[in-house]
Amino acid sequence: MSTSLSVFTSDLRLSDNPVLRGALRSAERVVPLFVVDRGLAGTGFAVPNRVAFLADALADLDAGLRKRDGRLVVRRGDAVAEILRAARQADAAEVHIAGGVSGYAARRERRLREALEADGRRLRVHGAVVTAVEPGEVAPAGKDHFAVFTPYFRAWQRAGLRKPLSAPGTVTVPSGLRSEPVAAVTSLASGSPSPGLPAGGETAGRHRVRSWWRSGLGSYADRQDDLAGDATSRLSPYLHFGCLSPVELVHRAREAGGAGADAFVRQLAWRDFHHQVLAARPDASYADYRSRGDRWREDAAEIAAWKAGRTGYPLVDAGMRQLRHEGWMHNRARLLVASFLTKTLYQDWRIGARHFLELLVDGDVANNQLNWQWAAGTGTDTRPNRVLNPLAQARRFDPDGAYVRRWVPELAGVTGPGVHTPWRLPEAERDRLDYPDPIVDLQEGLARFQRARK
Repeated sequence: MSTSLSVFTSDLRLSDNPVLRGALRSAERVVPLFVVDRGLAGTGFAVPNRVAFLADALADLDAGLRKRDGRLVVRRGDAVAEILRAARQADAAEVHIAGGVSGYAARRERRLREALEADGRRLRVHGAVVTAVEPGEVAPAGKDHFAVFTPYFRAWQRAGLRKPLSAPGTVTVPSGLRSEPVAAVTSLASGSPSPGLPAGGETAGRHRVRSWWRSGLGSYADRQDDLAGDATSRLSPYLHFGCLSPVELVHRAREAGGAGADAFVRQLAWRDFHHQVLAARPDASYADYRSRGDRWREDAAEIAAWKAGRTGYPLVDAGMRQLRHEGWMHNRARLLVASFLTKTLYQDWRIGARHFLELLVDGDVANNQLNWQWAAGTGTDTRPNRVLNPLAQARRFDPDGAYVRRWVPELAGVTGPGVHTPWRLPEAERDRLDYPDPIVDLQEGLARFQRARK
């Protein structure tokens, strides 16, 4: 009987998985393989929040395969060496894997292709698995990628999407293949995950889709920036790990129709936009996409206050504390805390990007780094010197302070919008709060940034 390998990476699902379907079409038996890759230790991926979510996702994937008479084969070591070893043991002629855009994914693919071809085997790389539209599929004339979102979005909307694939009914796995326990993935990181971390896996992700589709999709256009309302989809972790298919979500949203569905599709397009930028400019993960000649300040005390959620600006601090508790942060808060660090404090965007990757369960190199560059004005923002004022943002997106009171308990007893400016409270009331004064005057920070950017 012929055999192929389906290597799971950022596509931890059974529904609409072209990698698994491709492997099933090419052979009578399939080895569903996941490698606990020791190389990830040097990439910044292996942190407690993402490893805990990954462990859930793998357990759910294994359970789904077992319902289909299969199982997940888990190996530990160098990814290329373990995939080649499994291919030899199963006598697999083909190895199927999803395409990736990070430098690490590109190096892994190149090494894997060379190793398999030298061994007389073929590598099949599948596109539109991690994204809805494959990076590079749409590009402006004479260029390798779009540098501005709006024209990209117009081209993205015209691009044809493949049809979603159903989950397979049966997966026949050859017997006798050694496997590590699924929980072996927990060896990638030490430490405890955030207490409010969501459960990982395709089952949890699809449950979240069903719930939010009923309660949140229709009003998403009006409420996506409502901090206290918590009206966003919260699907980003499931998309990052491939527990959900972006192709399927775009199809479903377009079928639902309406302003909320259109706004949601636009967010999925933003995700694809950043992937196509990074695919064309891999060094944007660590170097300025567009240099502004910045000479960033270095103030360890300010950075520590920002990380701890003790800047004295309640909306900024609420976002940072949500991040630490949930391993996730509301999209509007992400923009604000990033602007505050890079423009009000004028600290290097890479400091913030690293901190986010240490905690975000949806920490994705393309979206995290390029959103940070957007906020810092070194990326694709067409208004690179815009500065988000935390007080103006509070008035618009948390007018009665409910989001702040949820995440900054020191201020829970402060009523009304005054919770956003505790330094203006009567002195006696102010003295009872265990909350710091602002670490910077907003106008001074703005003037400093404008001088730096000339």
